[in-house]
Amino acid sequence: YDLRRELFTHLQSMSLGFFTNTKTGELMSRLNSDVVGAQQAVSSTFVTLTSNIFAVAGTLFIMLQLEWRLTLLSVSILPLFLIASREVGRRLRTIRRQQMEANADMSGMMQETLSVSGALLVKLFGRAGYESTEFGEMAGVVRDLGVRQAVVGRWFFMALGLVSALGTAVTFWLGAVWVINGTITIGTVVALSAYLAALYGPLSSLANARVEFTTSLVSFERVFEVLDLPLDVPPPQDPTPLEQVDGSVEFDDVWFSYDASLDSGLEAVARYGWRDSGRADDIVRRAESGWTLEGVSFRAEPGQMVALVGPSGAGKTTLTYLVPRLYDVARGAVRIDGVDVRSLSPETIAGAVGVVTQETYLFHDTIEANLRYAKHDASDAEIAAAVRAANIADFISGLPEGMATRVGERGYRLSGGEKQRLAIARVILKNPSVLILDEATSHLDARSEALVQDALEGVMANRTSLVIAHRLSTVLNADLIVVVDGGTVV
Repeated sequence: YDLRRELFTHLQSMSLGFFTNTKTGELMSRLNSDVVGAQQAVSSTFVTLTSNIFAVAGTLFIMLQLEWRLTLLSVSILPLFLIASREVGRRLRTIRRQQMEANADMSGMMQETLSVSGALLVKLFGRAGYESTEFGEMAGVVRDLGVRQAVVGRWFFMALGLVSALGTAVTFWLGAVWVINGTITIGTVVALSAYLAALYGPLSSLANARVEFTTSLVSFERVFEVLDLPLDVPPPQDPTPLEQVDGSVEFDDVWFSYDASLDSGLEAVARYGWRDSGRADDIVRRAESGWTLEGVSFRAEPGQMVALVGPSGAGKTTLTYLVPRLYDVARGAVRIDGVDVRSLSPETIAGAVGVVTQETYLFHDTIEANLRYAKHDASDAEIAAAVRAANIADFISGLPEGMATRVGERGYRLSGGEKQRLAIARVILKNPSVLILDEATSHLDARSEALVQDALEGVMANRTSLVIAHRLSTVLNADLIVVVDGGTVV
């Protein structure tokens, strides 16, 4: 529980750059399979280890009282147990890591192809057969590794059995010789033979526990690989309080490159040698791509609407990512009300800045739950006002279940325009001082766009707005138009 909670919390603290370079399926594998593997090391292996140590100690004490020479002879084979467990533990540890990586790859593929977006893409391009073949190959790797693990485990237990039989045979042989010579009685040999079974059983379990514990360490390693990743957007140690946010936004000679934001990814590749070579290559490629923004400076006064325009790839969306501090600048500063965002707590920034992204994401939950994600304690009146402002009240009231309607995974039961208006209503409910719209009307038809534009005019009246748009109609009423091209303001 503690490991899983700490791992999830740490992942929530990572920057957006971490998630753009990490497969969701791999993170799910570390949260589930790896944490369970670590759990077994503590709850199962450790308990077995402790109980067997007491069993071996007690049995040895009794055997030494009966006949110390035969007892020492019977435990002289202990190095053979250690040699077998060390060699097998080394091999199983390698196999275990390969298994976890193969399972993570398979989980990543399942997460991508079995999501609504992935399933739609597979069907549209008729790639079901190809995906089944790919999945079969991945599952085949998992199968082969499972067979290897089983075979190595069988050989190990066979070796332990042979060692135990050897020790028993030697003890019986020497004991028989001593009985014939009159050194000891036959009763002593019979008693020792009974205790040998009680000794070699726990000894075999101890050797096996060592192997299990060694392989379980792989789970700990994979969990702590993520926990040890430094936060590339760390919260300030002593955040600056900002009680009332007026909403001024300033970009002061801002330089930004994705290589700075991907330091943690590069470090992970170098330190842990992540086996996903495709991801590693992508991280390195993006790190060598140069500056995304170069010396950007402009200021949005409280209540102003600033339009960011320019060709695709110019850096407009990157600019909007820096205001809510999804990434950190490499040089210069982004300020809200004159305070560097790096000096503000994440809670302050989240409360001050509201964003409507181009691609709307909705949870597989009710419309009301998706709206309340912005403000969990919002009243029904506040929710009603927000949906009216976003021009989606009539649509919701026309649904059989109204606000209790489930939107489906990623909101796929709604049209693009309906999802976008719901996202606008969600950010209106949040009531931020700074509003960022990344082509928020791109999925709306002409009529809905006009109605939402009218609603947004009222919404943006008392707050600073940064609006990305390609349509002229969106920027007609802007107080300031910033044209971005090639990462600079032209």
